Amino acid sequence: MNSKYEKMIENLKSLGSVAVAFSGGVDSTFLLKAAKEALGNNALAVTVRSCIIPSNEICEAEEFCKSENIRHIICDVNPLDINGFADNPTNRCYICKKEIFSLIKQVAAENGINAVAEGSNLDDNGDYRPGMKAIHELGVLSPLQTAGFTKQEIRDVSEELGLPTWNKPSFACLASRFVYGEKITAEKLERVGKAEQILRNSGFKQFRVRIHGDIARIELLPEDFEKMLKMREELYASIKALGFSYVTMDLQGYRTGSMNEVIATDK
Repeated sequence: MNSKYEKMIENLKSLGSVAVAFSGGVDSTFLLKAAKEALGNNALAVTVRSCIIPSNEICEAEEFCKSENIRHIICDVNPLDINGFADNPTNRCYICKKEIFSLIKQVAAENGINAVAEGSNLDDNGDYRPGMKAIHELGVLSPLQTAGFTKQEIRDVSEELGLPTWNKPSFACLASRFVYGEKITAEKLERVGKAEQILRNSGFKQFRVRIHGDIARIELLPEDFEKMLKMREELYASIKALGFSYVTMDLQGYRTGSMNEVIATDK
């Protein structure tokens, strides 16, 4: 087994118990699997259910915990009720994560758990991520970063472990689809969620639908451009029917954090 993984297992064992912020994605699934291996029943999964996370992600998180016999707590949170979140400032992620991880820490304490951990990896250091400030302020651990895992390494070891998420597309909360400063509402979140479901149902794997007012900007992997063009009229009609005035395709293609490209930051 990978030496980084073995080192991480030992570090997790030293905690005695840990609550993993579990989204059901590639990174947190890998971390939770390691926590279960290291600590057995002293590993707890905590999942936040909210309007910025599609319901299928919650279902997959539940299924994984059941299959691995991992104790799982689901907390309901409405980010739109968090002061300042809906205004969508450039530090929106900090505002949200400070609230959510404070809740996860509370859940961990109520269940006698010593530490809280989350699934950021080394590649996450290359983008503007104000949420990491909140994580550091709250003393939440990032075992994947500490062990030196990149995203690809996580996928590789996940495949070795037989995890169903090893080739799962990367995902970020739906709030990340909006241009900074645009008001986030439940209606808009539902609209973008439906737009992305249309692409998912059409067979696309890795994508984003970014929202700029009444414009939907679709990011796809370059190798999927030809497929998009073949389905152009059908997809245009379906997504426009959700209430968008314009539906466009970004020629640069899919990339994480594209909404951060227009802001200046010292990270």
